[in-house]
Amino acid sequence: MKRDTVMKDFGFDKSALPSRHVSEGPARAPHRSYYFAMGLTDAEIAQPFIGVATCWNEAAPCNIALNRQAQAVKLGVKAAQGTPREFTTITVTDGIAMGHEGMKSSLASREAIADTVELTMRGHCYDALVGLAGCDKSLPGMMMAMVRLNVPSVFVYGGSILPGRLDGKDVTVQDVFEAVGRHQAGNMSDKALAVLERVACPSAGACGGQFTANTMACVSEALGLALPNSSGAPAPYESRDRYCEASGAAVMNLLDLNLRARDIVTRKSLENAARVVACTGGSTNAGLHLPAIAHEAGIEFDLFDVCDIFRETPYFVDMKPGGNFVAKDLYEAGGVPVVMNELRKIGLLHEDCVTATGRSMGEELDEVEREADGRVIYPASKPLSATGGVVGLKGNLAPDGAIVKIAGMSKEQIVFTGPARVFECEEEAFEAVKQRSYKEGEVIVIRNEGPAGGPGMREMLSTTAALSGQGMGKKVALITDGRFSGATRGFCVGHVGPEAAHGGPIALLKDGDLITIDAEQGLLSVDLSDAELEERGSAWGGPRETIYTSGALWKYAQLVGSTRKGAVTHPGGGGEAHIYMDL
Repeated sequence: MKRDTVMKDFGFDKSALPSRHVSEGPARAPHRSYYFAMGLTDAEIAQPFIGVATCWNEAAPCNIALNRQAQAVKLGVKAAQGTPREFTTITVTDGIAMGHEGMKSSLASREAIADTVELTMRGHCYDALVGLAGCDKSLPGMMMAMVRLNVPSVFVYGGSILPGRLDGKDVTVQDVFEAVGRHQAGNMSDKALAVLERVACPSAGACGGQFTANTMACVSEALGLALPNSSGAPAPYESRDRYCEASGAAVMNLLDLNLRARDIVTRKSLENAARVVACTGGSTNAGLHLPAIAHEAGIEFDLFDVCDIFRETPYFVDMKPGGNFVAKDLYEAGGVPVVMNELRKIGLLHEDCVTATGRSMGEELDEVEREADGRVIYPASKPLSATGGVVGLKGNLAPDGAIVKIAGMSKEQIVFTGPARVFECEEEAFEAVKQRSYKEGEVIVIRNEGPAGGPGMREMLSTTAALSGQGMGKKVALITDGRFSGATRGFCVGHVGPEAAHGGPIALLKDGDLITIDAEQGLLSVDLSDAELEERGSAWGGPRETIYTSGALWKYAQLVGSTRKGAVTHPGGGGEAHIYMDL
């Protein structure tokens, strides 16, 4: 029987799918021989090839359950008459990379994940993608790959870690970081710290508060790339497997409908996602990742656009680190669908966006029966605060913007003026905090930690957590051209742009300069005239030299763009001259 007859007998027409290049016609006999070597049948080779990409590794609990979940996705693909092809990519897990040189690899790993998933999909001509991710940068990295390739795609979050319990209270890794500060201040014994570190993280899964991983998991649902309510169940829950199977079936439906990632990720869906970040008090890192995802689609949506939405969105979900609850609690209260339904009630949701089910967001939310519980999820009409939990700033110290999380802070705490205490890198600042050689009322400045200058735009959780642990989180402020963990709390301003390495005003600051941070008005300024800043700029000696003069971080530093536009490394969807699916 001729090979093309076999194809038709199995009922699949792959003439318009990428996998035809590796599975159809006599010229592809060598390619098919590889598939037969892996045990595939004629029928399986004739079916669409679905990439099942995971960030599984043994680096951290965030990723350890992804391998199991991928098997459930594959069952769903097979049941819907697709042929799953599993592959893995890297993850750099921030909880372990935090507080040392390893954190320079974190943001760069987002680009590596997107690049490696793209290359694998292109090289093997897969027709659609189900991507599973667990830790902070792996979520946006996987979503960026989906939008870049513009194939039918479904995203699956690996799930959150269960909260630990100590002395009758839930604890998370945030508590451990802050305990280090208490220990350094002499307010916690070695024994008490040892007990806490052993109970804080009791299962597989990503950090449990509304830190970066859970924030971006909520984003995946709000964008429509993930199935409704699929992001909520903690990693150990067996119910995750049902969501995974359903995701495998869903991607086959999208392939049948020819609904691609950019049909789902639009300007409207990005606005929906930004609103969910704001109303849940999500991570400031969303201000970096949403523009990067938009960039892959060729959509202009930068930090200022994100912050405009943050400013006009109420904060009504009481999540850690600014609030009281963790991801498990949000799931048990009804999850992201209930949150989005609250946004819909006050007219702040685009209902006509397409989702991974093939139906509109409005149609999906019509199925939601639960209401805000008033404990974890407040009614949007009676929010915790009128503006979002994350705020954008701009001024003569940040012409390209900056971002700060104010969830859980009072109105009196979101305006701060003080003299600058300038540090050239995180290590210098952390040592000063450890030695308590700083003063109440100062604005701690950490520069040369931007995407290019770091390189890698490190998070400052060790420093901010130590300040909180010392009881100084509300008595000093901190600004940086680097980033903050989603677990950071206190008056901490990140993403100050342009960064020091690009000659931004943060590079020109001196000890004692009077800095004002006004999160109510959205201002970040230094009490220097334009002429003074210009004079200092003329005398500036250029960017600080780094030790990264070769390798991946050197390449990243050469390519990476501004924080305002997502710290991306290529021209994006706007610069494309082809469509992968149609080659």
